Amino acid sequence: MKMNFKKTVAAVTASACLMLLMVAADMPTATTGYKAGDKARDFNLKNIDGTMMSLATNKLATKGAIVIFTCNHCPFSIAYEDRINALNKKYQLQGYPVVAINPNDPAIEADDSYANMQQRAKDKAFTFPYLLDNTQEIARTYGAARTPHVYVLKKEGSDFVVKYVGAIDDNKDAPEAVTKKYVESAVNELIAGKEVSQNFTKAIGCGIKWKKAN
Repeated sequence: MKMNFKKTVAAVTASACLMLLMVAADMPTATTGYKAGDKARDFNLKNIDGTMMSLATNKLATKGAIVIFTCNHCPFSIAYEDRINALNKKYQLQGYPVVAINPNDPAIEADDSYANMQQRAKDKAFTFPYLLDNTQEIARTYGAARTPHVYVLKKEGSDFVVKYVGAIDDNKDAPEAVTKKYVESAVNELIAGKEVSQNFTKAIGCGIKWKKAN
């Protein structure tokens, strides 16, 4: 009986370890995603107006772009919507427009469907493109893990190079209590021709809703 019990425990433990390894392998991490200095992959994703958009075809992205992985349902994303709108209004005419991307699987979170993206953008009067990463390939390539998760890119020739990765600022709950505006600081330094002094912070938000493996 004791031997059978030990074998059962060992089998369960091995199975659990295998499942954890499979999950870990399926999830992007900071080491597999982009860091400052990496050349960012372009994309061609569907916008809420039905058109396809890439970094290369974004006429406002003359100096770079503020790519933000976000979504409809996450409380963190919702808390930052007005600030994301403000970022776009402040920087799009300076060559750094916001490009928002929803990476979530609507089969897991129905609120993040394409139709709900269109409605959310209308309700909140988004001034920026809101793209659907239907295959989640772009989120995985960039290494996005949370919503919101920001990548500030600088245009160098025909390439877009990562200059900052992480959070928008240091206070989700109270915009008036923010003491560190990470994205604004990064873009301001780039516009001034400087290197970004803080090129990474930890993104705080909801985990991306990844498609289940077939």
